[in-house]
Amino acid sequence: MKPNTGTEKVIDETVQGTTLTLTEDDKNTRKLYIESYGCQMNFSDSEIVASILAKEGFNTTQELAEADLVLVNTCSIREKAELTVRKRLEKFNAIKKINPTMKVGVLGCMAERLKSKFLEEEKIVDMVVGPDAYKDLPNLIQEIDEGRNAVNVILSKDETYGDVAPVRLNSNGVTAFVSITRGCDNMCTFCVVPFTRGRERSRDPQSIINEVNDLWERGFKEITLLGQNVDSYLWYGGGLKKDFDNATEIQKATSVNFAKLLEMAALAQPKMRIRFSTSNPQDMTLDVIETMAKFENICNYIHLPVQSGSNRILKAMNRLHTREEYFELIDNIRNIIPDCAISQDMITGFPTETEEDHQDTLSLMEYVKYDFGFMFAYSERPGTLAARKLKDDVPAEVKKRRLTEIIDLQRAHGLYRTQQHLGKIEEVLIEGTSKKSDAHWMGRNSQNTVVVFPKEHYEVGDFVMVKIQDCTSATLLGEAMEYSKNN
Repeated sequence: MKPNTGTEKVIDETVQGTTLTLTEDDKNTRKLYIESYGCQMNFSDSEIVASILAKEGFNTTQELAEADLVLVNTCSIREKAELTVRKRLEKFNAIKKINPTMKVGVLGCMAERLKSKFLEEEKIVDMVVGPDAYKDLPNLIQEIDEGRNAVNVILSKDETYGDVAPVRLNSNGVTAFVSITRGCDNMCTFCVVPFTRGRERSRDPQSIINEVNDLWERGFKEITLLGQNVDSYLWYGGGLKKDFDNATEIQKATSVNFAKLLEMAALAQPKMRIRFSTSNPQDMTLDVIETMAKFENICNYIHLPVQSGSNRILKAMNRLHTREEYFELIDNIRNIIPDCAISQDMITGFPTETEEDHQDTLSLMEYVKYDFGFMFAYSERPGTLAARKLKDDVPAEVKKRRLTEIIDLQRAHGLYRTQQHLGKIEEVLIEGTSKKSDAHWMGRNSQNTVVVFPKEHYEVGDFVMVKIQDCTSATLLGEAMEYSKNN
């Protein structure tokens, strides 16, 4: 899935202790502490969990030691992510010795993968909850309050949480995630997501537009439409996508695909910036690209994971596109949206990968010249087809060397792309203070590139026209010229 921002680096698992302020605070007496790891979907899910538990008397806190309930929303995409969670549980165990009434729950993909086994492996854990079972949290918490361990990891065929209004955790008040699909039907041989998040299903488009409208009314200026594979979005009245063949002719005639959903969102709030993530090359269609080009408020940025530049490895990964088809898609994007930024996910060291396969990946990167990317060494995940059928036979030192070469090339391409912005005046949405200077703002342009410029009289949430004067491989540096017409 679509990562956050960044350039030329291997993405690290992200931890976030979250804070929530509610108007019903006086009614809520119990303290909830949430940590979220991994992809954007996990952070979005934590907002759903906070909303559900707010109605059960919980306020969130940043102080772990004072928490009555600690929840860890987990990622299983790589072994490192799971090891990070286990390390955190050791920390929780130490605090639980001081505060023995504190309860600990594990949510998300790791919970789904390990199920009740988690309770045996990690004695500190009181509750294990899969991604489709969050509405059952009130019952599960009652179970652990009564001294019993609680588990619900049943995957759903229709749960989208479309009727839950997320609580925006640690929000900057400017950008927000809006989930549009859950699950994934693409059985990539390296990926656990179909097993931990279940079948792909789409959310009612009207509930999505209602959420977009509500965010605008509350002052948000940018949304990211979120899903494991947004291009597969298809709403025709409910159910799994595979059931579309059995839908009525009226349902088919009034169905909403991803291109139509993008248009609906763009028209609903013409001044709201719209992004989306993540796309799958085999599912992205020309009408999506054409819709992006049609509306100014849809950002010119696509996260388009490729994973490998070798046709042989792509086939072994069960990626249902070839190198040549990927090039054709890139060419179409460049022709229709010439200034569109494109980022990648890349896996090096997949089983049986040869030096020739690796060179194919480097040559694909040379063709595309990605703006930024997220690069990983292959990590075998239990239960996947690759783990069952393919030996992890690329030596660790070879993986490391190939990953370094990919990262170095991405760094060079990142600099090449940022240099294309020099001298231009671009619209930037201010998200907050620069991490490196209290005297500077940071925001992003349409291409999702970070822009830093002096604060002057501007404020968080302002659209500002910035002249780009300098750059690194990851960041643009500039000077504000004036407010944008979008304010």
